[in-house]
Amino acid sequence: MTAFEPSRPAFGDTSTDLSEARALVIDGNPQSRSTLVAQLRQFGMGNVTQCPRLVDARRKLEIGSFDVVVCEHYFERERISGQDLLDDLRRNQLLPFYTVFIIMSSEASYSMVAEAAESALDAYLIRPFKASALAERIFLARLRKSTLQDIFTAIDAQDFERATQLCQDRFESRGRYWLYAARIGAELLLRAGRIAEAQQLYTAVVEAKTLPWARLGVARTQLDAGYPLRAATTLELLIQADPTYADAYDLMGRAQFEQGHFENALATYQMATKLTPSSVKRLLKHGIMAFYAGDRAAGVELLDRATRIGLESKLFDPQALVLLAFARLENDDGRGLLRCEEQLTRLLGREPESVRLQRLLDVVLTLQLLREHQIARALDGVRRLAKTIREPAFDFEAACNLLALLAQLANRSIQLYEVDAAVDSMGLRFCTSRALTELLAFAAAERPDFADRIRTAHGQVLKLSEQAMVLSLRGDPRGTVLSLLEHAHTTLNGKLIESAHQVLQRYGERIEGHAELDHEVQALRVRYRSNEVHVGLGEQVNSGVSATGLALPAGYRPPCTQGLLARVRTD
Repeated sequence: MTAFEPSRPAFGDTSTDLSEARALVIDGNPQSRSTLVAQLRQFGMGNVTQCPRLVDARRKLEIGSFDVVVCEHYFERERISGQDLLDDLRRNQLLPFYTVFIIMSSEASYSMVAEAAESALDAYLIRPFKASALAERIFLARLRKSTLQDIFTAIDAQDFERATQLCQDRFESRGRYWLYAARIGAELLLRAGRIAEAQQLYTAVVEAKTLPWARLGVARTQLDAGYPLRAATTLELLIQADPTYADAYDLMGRAQFEQGHFENALATYQMATKLTPSSVKRLLKHGIMAFYAGDRAAGVELLDRATRIGLESKLFDPQALVLLAFARLENDDGRGLLRCEEQLTRLLGREPESVRLQRLLDVVLTLQLLREHQIARALDGVRRLAKTIREPAFDFEAACNLLALLAQLANRSIQLYEVDAAVDSMGLRFCTSRALTELLAFAAAERPDFADRIRTAHGQVLKLSEQAMVLSLRGDPRGTVLSLLEHAHTTLNGKLIESAHQVLQRYGERIEGHAELDHEVQALRVRYRSNEVHVGLGEQVNSGVSATGLALPAGYRPPCTQGLLARVRTD
């Protein structure tokens, strides 16, 4: 490397003035790290922090913000790479849009460069490189962010309509960075529920310039529109073209799950984990699928690994500790169960207002009481949770955990007279698709009679829906809406709520009392969140992260994340 002479291109003050900027250098080699720090300071960087380990860098990036991150790809004594760190950060919206992320490596293989490009990386430098090359990458990346400032400003202001239009205008005019703008615009459309428009934009990008992320976007729109088979077909072609594209396996696993092909989904998640063995989110997703769908031992091993790697990270989902606690109880591992309790208690201490964390801890405490044979107190805990089944905050994750608790009680011959009613209530509320029905049944698998009741509830929901729809076929759509609403109030089932909404949308004001009925339906949709696109395993679609690997700017404020199992699909 040679010293950089500060003859910067005229990119404007935003891209070239680094006096107020903060940089983070992540490199395990002290000499290389020192050289990079010195060079950044020569460029005029106002504040430079250095870090020798990725695990420490992750914490710094989660709690702080940096304008520039320069990161080595390979770390000799660590299980993850710089690329893995970026992958996890971008998927969980922990990198603000203005952060320039640059990865360095001595490996100049095409696959690594392609992977970096598809990660929305700002630059990839092959060692050895000149200091001037590093400076150029930084300034060009800041120029791109400056050029698209109006889009990001609109997102920060929550003016998503304007941001989307700006993206579309730049794409249509082929203005500077039009592909990047199209990627943001399609993501905004998808999150706004404008699936057809998002698909149109992704398809236009594919036609203009074939890119894997655009094809992945097409598959995601197909999946969110309720066509998992079409999405799987699109993804098969994408994976054939690039068998190492981990993001495609993520989405394929979801498509297979929603089709009810659980063994295939498990194999697909396993492939994604093999490609990125230190990705906390992929370990969690794979581990939960294995835990419920057939290989409990493998699930526990994966969730254990995710906990070791990511417990202190914002990427970690504490539902993993609940599943591990169930496994510890079944193995009579008192020390392991206590460890799960202590870890959840520590997490709750950091977020004392978290209702979800408190509920998860209550489940683990109940398991601890069962192990200590404090039956009366354990029953009190289960009853308290069961009383909340009809509350809006009681979600799919809570249903899975309560079913598993009830199965533990039954297997210990502990009598809870209201157990059948509780199982039926959860089945009628959360059996919105075959896939989610089977996931509930998996949660109750320790008691086959409970699993049977869940599947029976699914049949009841289908029958209620079909009977109501017959009225529409006979020319009485109002009767269909009234019937669906009656059963929706009784069961709280999202599928019935959304079916009523769809009939109202289809027939519009031809239905007598349309406005009043629509008001009633919308109130149910909001109260029980049936109007959100949900999935069952590890797909936090409201987290600000897309299946196409694009993290929206920090100004994008999605709804509150509910966890890996909290969100269910109602198609």
